[in-house]
Formats: sequence, C-alpha cells, structure tokens
Amino acid sequence: MLYHLFDYLNSIVDLPGSGMMRYLSFRSVMAVVSALLIVIYCGKGIIRALQRHQIGESIRDLGLQGQLEKRGTPTMGGVIILLGIVVPVLLFARLDNIYTILLLVATTWCGVIGFLDDYIKVFRHNKEGLQGKFKIVGQVGLGLIVGTVMCFSEDIVIREHTTVPVEQHTIDEKTGETIITWSQNFRLSEDVIKTTKTTIPFVKDNEFDYSWLVGGNKTLAWILYVLVAIFIITAVSNGANLTDGLDGLLTGVSIPIVGVLAVLAYLSGNIIYADYLNIMYIPNSGELMVFGAAMLGALIGFLWYNSFPAQIFMGDTGSLAIGGIIAVFALCIRKELLLPLLCGVFLVEALSVIVQRGYFKYTKRKYGEGRRVFLMSPIHHHYQKQGIFETKIMIRFMIVSIILAALTLVTLKIR
Repeated sequence: MLYHLFDYLNSIVDLPGSGMMRYLSFRSVMAVVSALLIVIYCGKGIIRALQRHQIGESIRDLGLQGQLEKRGTPTMGGVIILLGIVVPVLLFARLDNIYTILLLVATTWCGVIGFLDDYIKVFRHNKEGLQGKFKIVGQVGLGLIVGTVMCFSEDIVIREHTTVPVEQHTIDEKTGETIITWSQNFRLSEDVIKTTKTTIPFVKDNEFDYSWLVGGNKTLAWILYVLVAIFIITAVSNGANLTDGLDGLLTGVSIPIVGVLAVLAYLSGNIIYADYLNIMYIPNSGELMVFGAAMLGALIGFLWYNSFPAQIFMGDTGSLAIGGIIAVFALCIRKELLLPLLCGVFLVEALSVIVQRGYFKYTKRKYGEGRRVFLMSPIHHHYQKQGIFETKIMIRFMIVSIILAALTLVTLKIR
C-alpha cells in the first residue's frame, strides 16, 4: 500500500525520501520492526480481552509436569501472529506481486481453518474441535489453489542457466603465437519459461523436473505438481500443528525456518546472486523477503508472550497458519524438496505420532494389548515424561532447528 502510494507521489512530486520505498531491504526492515511492535503492543490488549471473556485453554490431565498450572491460559493467540503478518505486508509489500498475493491467501485460508477449530473447542466446548476431514478438505483446497496458480499464471516463470561458449586467447611465451581455446561458461538465459522444475539438494545439478517422472508429458507433470503441492501443504501444516505442544516451542522452531526462506527468496529473486550461486532465478520472488521479514517479526514478538510461562497459546489459529505459510512460501520459491531438512523438527514430531499409533494398533492386534515406542507422542512429550523441563526441551529443539536451517543454506553449495 505504502509502496504504491509513494511510487505515485514520487511520479508527480519530488518528495524527499520517497525513493526509499523502492528498496527491498528498507521495506523488509520496516516490515520486521512494525510486525514486532504490532504484536507486542496489540498482544497485551488481546490477552486482556481473552482473559476478560474467559477464553482459556481446557487442559486434560496427561500426567505431565506443570500441565495443570496452564489451565485457563488464553488461547487463539494465533490471531496476534496473523495481525502482525498481514498489516506490515499490506503496508510495505508490493500488492501486485503474484507471490505476495498467494501468501496472503494462504495466511487467510489457514487462519480461518485454525480459527474454526479453536472456536469449536472454546465456545462449543468440544475438545476435538473441527473434524479432521474438514481440516484436510481445507488444506487440499489451498493446495489446489496454489498448484493451479503456479501452473497457469503467466507471472510465475523462471530463467534457466545455459552454457555459453567463451573464446580465450593466450600467447605462447616461446613462439609468441596466439593460442585460441574454448570453454563453456554457465550464465542465465534471457528467456523466461514456465516449468515444473524445482530445487533438489545434495546433487550436482540441483534442479529436478517433475515432468521426468511422467515421461516428459507436460499435462501430467502439472497434475503431479498440484498433487505435490497438496501433499506439502497438508504435511507441513499438520506437522507444525503437532509441534505446538510446549510454551514457545513452535514459535522458536519456526523462527530459523522463516529466516532461511526469506534469505532464499532474496537470493532466488536477485539475478546477480542467483547467477553467482548457480541457483534457479525466479523473477519477482525477491518480494517475498518482505513477507518473510513480517512473519519473522511477528513470531519474535509473539515469543514475548508465548515463552515459558506462557501468557497466551497460539492455538490452531496460529499453528495451522504457520505450517501452511511455510509450505506455500517454499512452493513459491521452488524449494519444497528442501523442507524435509529445513522442517526436520516438524517431520520428526509427525513421524513420532505415526510410529506410536501404528505400533500400538499392530501390537494390540497381535498380542491383545497395545504397546508403545515412546512414553508419549508427539516426541516432545516423550522427553517431558523423562523429567526434562519444558524450557530445556524448547531451547534444544530450537537449537536443532537452527542447525537444520544452516545445513539447508549450505546445500546451495554442496553439489
């Protein structure tokens, strides 16, 4: 909004400082600072309002240390995070950018699903919340929207690296003759293309085309891509939801993830860095750095209230939205195959639940009684059952997330 306003004013009046809005770095800094201030300032008022209306979390006694002390803590705090993301993005991002629009849609879409889930839990007093099948339908719907837009939008393109022959002249010191040699240099082509290519880590040519899996058929390739988008959004969103079980855990783990995605968006959208690092150049994707900065500021600000002892829980309003945003962000910059590494904590949390339930059902069918692999799932509760204090678990998981984030960036050069 402000970008377009100052751009217009600058075209008719020589307004001092109006040109600053053209710089991505300036708008990103403004986004992170404004998001931080919005969440910290508005958070206190929202917490008081939730307490006044007795909108608190009902806690089941699972035998976890300090669990019952959290009874009555305000929930649905994800609204604060969403507010801290959407307002700075509307103010400082380019609203005509297709990637920004996609992420705003994803934020609203997942936020509504999570809000309905929390509403049913709190106001309808139904601990199960929104039925799982309706959550899946909502996530599949978002996957269809994102995949279809990526498929048909003319604004979503890439520029490929091509080999260019380079003639080199050297002079023989003995004979004085000129020797001509040829070498192949990689550089970005001038043409933009629509493609189903994505980034794959730990291989020399770090690009993978989904069309290879269907024999080069473009129609089938885009259908496959839409199915991948649906799977990625569903998996990451639910993985984030499962991770949200301790004070500050999901918030702390998500901060390095969002930071890396913002950096990757900037590098992929900058022709100089994309050419230097030999990574996929995606025109206009650098604008997502503003969105990433806003989300980073919102998460850091929310940690102000969500760290132990939490004054507010984000609820599914926040957890489902965070996972959905991360998934769509990665799809936009074609880094979705990096998510198993970058979101390794989400992956382990989800796998611990799948393994626990699967093994329990298998042993109950075979031996007549269910047995467990972990003391409790998701896995952060397993460590809690071992007597490890939740603050230590949260910090350790955040450290692991930082390590995984660093390894994800390193994959740009490991080939």
